[in-house]
Amino acid sequence: MIPVSIAAHSTLASCEPDGRALRRQAFVDAARDAFFARGYGETTMSSIAAAVGGSKTTLWSYFPSKEELFAAVVDDIGKHFSPALTVELPLGAPVRATLQNFATAMLRTILSPPIIALHRVVTGEAQRFPELGALFYERGPRRGKERLAAFIADAMAEGRLRQGDPMVAAWQFSALCQSGCFQEILLAIQNVASEERIAKDIDAAIDTFMRAWTAE
Repeated sequence: MIPVSIAAHSTLASCEPDGRALRRQAFVDAARDAFFARGYGETTMSSIAAAVGGSKTTLWSYFPSKEELFAAVVDDIGKHFSPALTVELPLGAPVRATLQNFATAMLRTILSPPIIALHRVVTGEAQRFPELGALFYERGPRRGKERLAAFIADAMAEGRLRQGDPMVAAWQFSALCQSGCFQEILLAIQNVASEERIAKDIDAAIDTFMRAWTAE
């Protein structure tokens, strides 16, 4: 869980010109900690308001629903832990080197404790709240895959990769990258992954992908 000082946020909110923004962040921080600790279904808007030191009416003035508050939590986490959404994927660049950069950025992102915790919340609540899965996917994983698919499509057009559906290829590469230490950490089989293990997973994913998609 990411530590957060609600009291500090509340004090700042009362004395700074941008107090409304700070108070909004305090609600997001409190909601994140509550969702991670208790899950989405067991977390109430009342408990989040109480943690910050305000009323539900005040909280509702920022977030009219718990789903909108959850979306804000996802966006906040993504803003700070999103190298996979910003890593450069220049068209025409060498395929293997670009896949290496993307895979490294993606694993740095998804192996961070906040992203692991978010995956667990969404997976655990998806049956009862399927909208959470769609919300999470649209704001993070899909954006990363679409960026990778655009690079793959260009490589296919230039004959550096064999013809096929670029998005399918992007899904496959992403899944290959997540098939090793990410799964083990997500399932709490282990707590951290060594640099050596991460590099090994990336090399295996790239080798498998290139055998499947390199143009003959």
